[in-house]
Amino acid sequence: MSNRLAHETSPYLLQHAENPVDWWPWSPEAFAEARRRDVPVFLSVGYSSCHWCHVLAHESFEDEATAAFMNEHFVSVKVDREERPDVDAVYMEAVQAATGHGGWPMSVFMTPDAEPFYFGTYFPPEPRHGSPSFPQVLEGVRAAWAGRREEVGEVAARIVRDLSERALALGTGDKDEPPRPPAAEELHRALLGLTREFDAVRGGFGGAPKFPPSMTLEFLLRHHARTGSEAALQMAQATCEAMARGGIYDQLGGGFARYAVDATWTVPHFEKMLYDNALLCRVYAHLWRSTGSALARRVALETADFLIRELRTEQGGFASALDADSAVSDAEDAPHAEGAFYVWTPEQLAEVLGEEDALLAAAHFGVTEDGTFEEGASVLQLPDTEQLLDAGKLASVRNRLLAAREHRPRPGRDDKIVAAWNGLAVAALAETGAYFDRPDLVQAATDAADLLVRTHMDWHARLFRTSLDGVAGSHAGVLEDYADVAEGFLTLSAVTGEGVWVDFAGLLLDTVLAHFTGPDGSLFDTADDAERLIRRPQDPTDTATPSGWTAACGALLTYAAYTGSGAHREAAERALGVVRALGPKAPRFISWGLAAAEALLDGPREVAVVGPDDHPATHELHRTALLSTAPGLAVAVGAPTAEPEVPLLARRGLLEGRPAAYVCRSFACDAPTSDPEVLARHLAGGV
Repeated sequence: MSNRLAHETSPYLLQHAENPVDWWPWSPEAFAEARRRDVPVFLSVGYSSCHWCHVLAHESFEDEATAAFMNEHFVSVKVDREERPDVDAVYMEAVQAATGHGGWPMSVFMTPDAEPFYFGTYFPPEPRHGSPSFPQVLEGVRAAWAGRREEVGEVAARIVRDLSERALALGTGDKDEPPRPPAAEELHRALLGLTREFDAVRGGFGGAPKFPPSMTLEFLLRHHARTGSEAALQMAQATCEAMARGGIYDQLGGGFARYAVDATWTVPHFEKMLYDNALLCRVYAHLWRSTGSALARRVALETADFLIRELRTEQGGFASALDADSAVSDAEDAPHAEGAFYVWTPEQLAEVLGEEDALLAAAHFGVTEDGTFEEGASVLQLPDTEQLLDAGKLASVRNRLLAAREHRPRPGRDDKIVAAWNGLAVAALAETGAYFDRPDLVQAATDAADLLVRTHMDWHARLFRTSLDGVAGSHAGVLEDYADVAEGFLTLSAVTGEGVWVDFAGLLLDTVLAHFTGPDGSLFDTADDAERLIRRPQDPTDTATPSGWTAACGALLTYAAYTGSGAHREAAERALGVVRALGPKAPRFISWGLAAAEALLDGPREVAVVGPDDHPATHELHRTALLSTAPGLAVAVGAPTAEPEVPLLARRGLLEGRPAAYVCRSFACDAPTSDPEVLARHLAGGV
């Protein structure tokens, strides 16, 4: 029999709809039931492509005895962290404060008033390595609730009080002084901090596990563009090459896994997330734009093609993720294993390629007899800079291996459309398509943007967080949804010249100013009229994705450049005050804010290209502008008209009857030009 999750739309929740656990979705009714029965609430938070979430479910939530105990003594609530990032953020903060670490699955025990008092992540079915078993934890919490209720209440009240007092200081040093954005000095100190953490041997930052530092790479590329810093460019190049050659990158099908479990980028955690691939697609496209790197071009295009091939849905949006696990064979009862879809043995190569080509492929991709993964299998890499297969042979080998891999059982796909992550995909595909003359990628970006407007955006410019099969979910969008979708729309307008996308971005950013902004200029993750939790979440730090706070800074600044809106620019500058405080201390964790600050210091530069749509000179000026590395560049293109769609084009005309480009920066404008080389010089160099 199904439980209450059978009526949900989240693929993750639906995975638990047949559990014997009597799950509830997060709802007032669940907490009312806990009060009625006078039992604690067990909150389990995860997501569909989380390996250890599947393990915990199989070991405990599918176990009849464990489920019976949970049903008798708890009200159990299941949450998809991708659907409810606000709930996840609030309780993850409590978990990290109490235990010093966090992760998923997240397990929280709380009172019927949603006040947490005991925390954990994955609990094994029996005691291991000093950790209690899940049944022991359940019995311990039950006993505490029954026999030490007053103590439990005191712990819960103290935790809630501590969370509510964690006010975020913007670090201006003077309460009467408005928050100020970082200056060049703070950005230089942030670069020095990254230099100290950089792995000069293997690329990336820090040790194992190693995550793709997408936002840090974007900051480094922008810093290089503004200052000419060779150190910034070298760190970005070395990291991008190491990732592209490592096992974290799918050498056959393109696309990046979530992270590497080691420091050498060799063995990934095999789930593939939309947000990682959208961010990295854009980073590699920007690296090509800065250096002309053939490797960067290939990876950007392969990652874009991966997004289209593997994650695009029938409605034109992009699914959230591919699972790390898949069945090891086609047998009906075949076990599932992480990475089974992706790894190879020498024998498997020979079956597909024949002995001679298999030996060459093994050397080329680093497949060994001992293996680099589990049970003698290897993750494909490009360990040597010298290409062992010529272009023709390599293409043949890759195509044959990819075709053979398609016959393996595929990893599951989470078809949920997340607004924020689709906004990131819109930006990445629009720019990649424009740079490499791939109109199909620009069209895919446009289709996804259309879906966001049709399905996720209501008449009051409020966003729904998710949709499935073209139907919006019931959960309100959070700050990152508004910011990342606005970023996608603004980028799409720069590429297509369609001003309607600037208008849509403006509607979303007006909502940010009205409902997400505090009186001191700080930004909250949830709207002022959203569901009340034990704490209104507010976090400027970047994790796997740009925080809503830092993403909003960038989008507000770009929108101000297109429209001349002082209110939006001022909001961006005030919100960037937190980057001034945190950037020099923790640059890896606020890199998107540092990238936005680079744009502010550079102007950002505004380019208006005016000319007939079908004129070759208009196209050449437009492309020259798009290929500029100037941080935060705002580009508008359109035919000369008295009432242009984008205010940046207002009062701009042809130059002696020819298409022209106008460049402005820091409230001053250069003379218009019809010469692409002159335009490129106007856009080159930093300050």
